[in-house]
Amino acid sequence: MTTDLAPGPKVDPKIAATADFLDTRLGISKMFKGLGRKLFPDHWSFLLGEIALYSFIVLIISGTFLTMFFVPSMNEIHYPHDALPVTMQGQPMSEAFASTLNLSFHVRGGLFMRQLHHWSALIFVGAMVIHMLRILFTGAFRKPRELNYLVGFLMLIASLLAGLTGYSLPDDVLSGNGLRITDGVVRSIPIIGSYLSFMVFGGEFPGMDVIPRMYALHILFIPGLILALVAVHLFLVFWHKHTQYPGPGRTDKNVVGFPLFPIYVAKAGGFFFIVFGILGLMGATMSINNVWNYGPFDPALVGAGAQPDWYMLFLEGSLRLMPGWEVVIGGFTLSLNILIPAVVVPGLLFTILGAYPFIHNLVTKDTGEHHVLDRPRNAPTRTAIIVAVLSAFFVLLGAGSNDLIATHFSLSLNAITWAFRVLFFVLPVVAFIVTKRVCFGLQRKDRELVLHGHETGRVVRFASGEYAEVHQPLDEFERWVLVGPQRDRPLEIEPAEDANGVRRPGHAKELRRQKLSRFFYEDRVEPVTPAELAAAHATGAHDELPASEGRDVHELEARSH
Repeated sequence: MTTDLAPGPKVDPKIAATADFLDTRLGISKMFKGLGRKLFPDHWSFLLGEIALYSFIVLIISGTFLTMFFVPSMNEIHYPHDALPVTMQGQPMSEAFASTLNLSFHVRGGLFMRQLHHWSALIFVGAMVIHMLRILFTGAFRKPRELNYLVGFLMLIASLLAGLTGYSLPDDVLSGNGLRITDGVVRSIPIIGSYLSFMVFGGEFPGMDVIPRMYALHILFIPGLILALVAVHLFLVFWHKHTQYPGPGRTDKNVVGFPLFPIYVAKAGGFFFIVFGILGLMGATMSINNVWNYGPFDPALVGAGAQPDWYMLFLEGSLRLMPGWEVVIGGFTLSLNILIPAVVVPGLLFTILGAYPFIHNLVTKDTGEHHVLDRPRNAPTRTAIIVAVLSAFFVLLGAGSNDLIATHFSLSLNAITWAFRVLFFVLPVVAFIVTKRVCFGLQRKDRELVLHGHETGRVVRFASGEYAEVHQPLDEFERWVLVGPQRDRPLEIEPAEDANGVRRPGHAKELRRQKLSRFFYEDRVEPVTPAELAAAHATGAHDELPASEGRDVHELEARSH
């Protein structure tokens, strides 16, 4: 018996020849075969990193367009009398500001591209921050991903520098005020501050060199650095394999998900166009950074209600909260009102943020690889610390807008400032305590669910006259998540002296590490063990539906193991 097979689709000989050329020279078929089989888990929070990546692509596209029309020069000119906007006609301004106005009013699509670029920058930094918070909350920074965490951290720092340099390029009053603050912060650094200021501005502020220098940094050095870090970051994600949330069949030795090709490629490609479309809609309909409302930069002018972009607003808030303290040491004046809020506090914050994976390894002495993520409730101290820091961050955001709050709600500016000063110290403590208690409460709820199941609201009466509520047992999928994780425990160290009475070397260091470990892990709720679950079923603590409804306790007990 013969079977006629339908002919396959015809392939263009030119495409076949090109593919054969690449395959024989580069082994491209093997590369695509390996990449196509790469599995990626599926969860909505993984899209945060993709949003950051796609926003950066839009930044590159829109920024390339803007570089064709922007003039990075501080030479003074007079704006033409026949050019828009009318309010700027004949005014003296720098070529940088004039080219920004020309982009906005005379270049076809220029204003759209400016606003698209600005909104993409805001979303890019925001997505990176939330992505890093997801990593911290879930423990995705643990071995073997410490280096990849550092790469992401450096990307965040580079994105902040890119935002600062790009924000200053239009040379309007608002960005000029930001540069003036930057100059003051740099000058507050003891000994080297004035030299750093001269290096940045090419002399006394504002000088004639700052815009060309920031332009070079903004379009060449910083984007190149971010591109290199993105490449390393994605390579390490492929190399280490992607983290995954706990669930049935998911362990530290496998990945449960979809292959890169064709499923993940199609989903990621579609999501890119969704992000691009939303950013385009924002750039077309949401006005931002209307520099003609502020006018060209004048060192003698300060705009009322001036606000930097959100990712720099916390620095503005810290400067507004700090009292005007200054000290004189050896004839040198230290401006503590600038040095502490703008240099010391952010420096400590970013240092701890970058070193956190290594601090975690120091506390736990954990040498194993982790590919399954933590639930935030199962790491209560870490979760509470992150929430406390976030609460302080939001206080500083509010403090950076204290003048707007005062004018909009007819409140006293001094009263608002003092309220934020108190909140900056009190709210993180309250947030830490409350978050930790909430995490413990959720852990206890998980224990109850595993041991007793879901409440159904049904109350039955037995032949003996006893009343009891019927509970719905958990299925194996839900039980896997609640029973699977193992809690970290405080470190156990050897006594100060050995059996011969000789003091152990390095005991003081180990003791400090143990105290830090106890801070993180001494308070905990142990997960339900299989023995506890079996005992709960055996004693009838796990009330189930009657046998007439098809439930059998022995069958459930067997499944639980």
